[in-house]
Formats: sequence, structure tokens, C-alpha cells
Amino acid sequence: MLTWMVWFPLKLLVWTLSLVGAAALVLAAMIATPLRNPPELHSLSAARKNVDFSTLPAIERFQARDGTLLGFRHYSLSGAASGRAAIVIHGSSGSSGTSIHALSQALAARGVETWAIDIRGHGTSGTRGDIGYVGQLEDDLDDFVAVVRKSAPSLPITLIGHSAGGGFALRVAGSPLGTSFARTILLAPYLGYDAPTNRPDSGGWASADIPRILGLLALRKLGIDCCEALPTLAFAVPPNSASLLVPAYSDRLMRNFATRGYRTDLAAVTGPLTIISGAADELMLADKYVEAVRGIAPSVDVKLIDGVDHIGIVSDPHAVSAVADEVVKGRIGS
Repeated sequence: MLTWMVWFPLKLLVWTLSLVGAAALVLAAMIATPLRNPPELHSLSAARKNVDFSTLPAIERFQARDGTLLGFRHYSLSGAASGRAAIVIHGSSGSSGTSIHALSQALAARGVETWAIDIRGHGTSGTRGDIGYVGQLEDDLDDFVAVVRKSAPSLPITLIGHSAGGGFALRVAGSPLGTSFARTILLAPYLGYDAPTNRPDSGGWASADIPRILGLLALRKLGIDCCEALPTLAFAVPPNSASLLVPAYSDRLMRNFATRGYRTDLAAVTGPLTIISGAADELMLADKYVEAVRGIAPSVDVKLIDGVDHIGIVSDPHAVSAVADEVVKGRIGS
């Protein structure tokens, strides 16, 4: 009896340590899974070549609350003032100096005081492909709104986000920071992995390291946040484009530059919200946006533009004119 009382606890301890060791090995293997960039998505690369960057404004900088200088571009009015302002957020991998420039310039020509920001981790803002913590992008945007308000203290501001920037704009609209904006416009937004609008791998644009993502999620559940700087999402950028485009996101940037969950964020939005997409979008299933918002936020206005693809929604002259119309003439306020 005494032998059993000694043997059983020891055996139980060995089994427990073995299980813990096995679980640790599995987690380590998951996290160590290498991230690989998908091959260049030529439809996006070609679309960017159609944008005239000769009129791109110079980068200006503002200081975020952590002391980091972040980049933005200011598009001064080139048309009669509309009495409205806009902050434009680029898509994944991009910056204020990529295809979103065409839309930003069109807005200024329609009398909309416009600012395009380099989201931290992109362009000239911070460490490329990484941030300090989830929630830092909202803090940065809050600081930037304060900068904009110094020169436009009373203009109603429309928040505009393209692709992943549209997902982030929805995240903002469903948060307390959303009250800083008179309305929100999502352009071909990436709503999240569980949205009905997704094509597999975003039409070939993005490749997620699922084992690493799940491993890091398991660590967070255990209260361990040691490895959030590891890359978990890679993009189909052209070779030798790292000076312009971000090839991969860290886990924390991937989670922050996105919705918290599109259903959660849609349900929390209080101001006017519009989704505009090209019907020929090759990254998203544009005809599923109505389904995505049905029953969650019935007040969301969804508009599709025929013959326009993913980059075209921010660069095609017909599309940017339609978006500018929406900013200038659309309803603002609650």
C-alpha cells in the first residue's frame, strides 16, 4: 500500500510533465513554421502603374504619443471648398504614396480637405511590418486627428479606408474613437477571415502562417506575449519592392490593422457607414457585402461599381469620382 502511495503520484507527475513537454514541443513547432511570400500578384502590380505619382505631395510628420514621428501627406484644396474633410487610410502593404494617391488627389479637387496617413508599420512610419502593441494604431489615429483639428477645427471628417485599411476603419468606427468622424466609408474592405466576402488567400494576395498564428494564440491564452513580433502574414508583392511595399506583417500588426470581428464592429457603429466596391474585385467577393451586413447593421449602404477591380476602386477615374461624390454629398452625422 505504501509503495502504491509513493509510486502513483510519481507516475502522475511523469505523465503530466510528459504531456506538458509534448504540448510545448507542438507549440514550438507551430511557431517555428516558416512564413513564405506568395508569388507576385500581377493584377495589383499592373494597376499601380496606371497611377500618376508626379503630383504626390511631400511627406510631412507628426509626433505620436510614444514620441515616434509618423508620416502623412496633406492634399490642399484644388477645387471650391466643400466644407468637408477626409482622412484616407491605405490598404495592406501600402502607404499614402501608393495607389490611394489617386483618390486623395480627386477628393482635394472636389473641395475636400484631405490627409492620407502612413499607418505605423508602413511607408515612413515606424518599423516596417511591425508595431509595439495591439491598439497602437488607434492611439496613432487619435493623435493624428488632433493634428488635423489644428488646421480644420470644425470641418466634419470622413474616415476612408481601402482593403485592410477598410477593415481597420470599421474597427475604428465601432470604437469610442469613431465619434471623431462624421461618417466612415469602406472601400473594398477586408472584413476578416470569417467574412463571406473573402476569396481564398484574398485572391492570391495574402498568405497567412496558420500554424504560427494558432501557436501564438495558444500562448496568449496562457498569458504569454513573448513572440508577437514574429511575422504571420505575407503579401504577393513584386520582387525588390521592399522600399515601397511591406512584404509581411508581424502578428500584432496583422491583428491591429483589421477588424476585431466584422459582426462585433458593425454592431457597434453609431455613425453613417458606407461600403463601396468594384464589382470586378479580384481579391474580394463584392456581391457578398450585402450578405455580410444583412441582419447585423441594416443601415449600412452598399454600392458596387461595374467594371472596377480592387485597386481600381481608389485609382480608376470613374470610381474615384463616385467615391468623391459620396464624400461631398453623402449624409454626415448620426
